[in-house]
Amino acid sequence: AILRIPVRLHSHVNHHWGPSRGRVAVTQPSSMSANVAVTVRIPCSGASNGNWYGWYQQKVPGTAPVTVIYQDNSRPSGIPSRFSGSASGTTGTLTITGVQAEDEAVYFCGGGNAFPRS
Repeated sequence: AILRIPVRLHSHVNHHWGPSRGRVAVTQPSSMSANVAVTVRIPCSGASNGNWYGWYQQKVPGTAPVTVIYQDNSRPSGIPSRFSGSASGTTGTLTITGVQAEDEAVYFCGGGNAFPRS
């Protein structure tokens, strides 16, 4: 079965990171698809060095997205370990290792600079 994972362009500052000092425009692919059980990597670019990436999952249109990764690679409690994040330079990546059917969603990437990288 083919799992379709649409991805949408989004600009966001994650409020969990504290007071924001400005928005960061980011760019993502418009859509991706993958077979169940494979590893999916969703790239995001546009944040400058020193800015963090966050990733948000929206399963139902019109509902609030759920944070799956914040500050590049931190995973909130309750988020499955198959979700991981990384960043190098100005590119952030969300990796879903062994993607499951229930992972079908819109994934938003956000860039924030409330707490610059050390």
